[in-house]
Amino acid sequence: MLRSLKIKDYMSKDLLVLSPEMEVLRAVHLLLKNRISGAPVLDKHGRVVGIFTERDCMEEALKAFYHGEPGGFVGDHMRRKPECVGPDQSVLTVAETFISSGFQRYPVVDNGRLVGVISRTDIMRAMAEHYPS
Repeated sequence: MLRSLKIKDYMSKDLLVLSPEMEVLRAVHLLLKNRISGAPVLDKHGRVVGIFTERDCMEEALKAFYHGEPGGFVGDHMRRKPECVGPDQSVLTVAETFISSGFQRYPVVDNGRLVGVISRTDIMRAMAEHYPS
């Protein structure tokens, strides 16, 4: 049953993480190089303090277009205190969360530490494995 599938079995564990002190342009290049549309932002203690996405990059690019060179730091442009999910949550519950939120990914946190990221694509993969054609 899909309800019994756990996020920990489908989340990405090999993660790109950013820091609030990282320059925006460096973060943009890392996202592009890794072909991902966003990454969690961790403080120096390894806690999730934000998420930096393509949308944040585009907002900065628009500002730069009108006002000069892009710049600043990830911490100035990230979404702070992102919603997180737990590794033992069901795929079905998180799928419902994706539908109601419109987000493309969630950090997966266990005991305050980042253990993975779950994306819409990961949820679709779980469903496809559960209901093969």
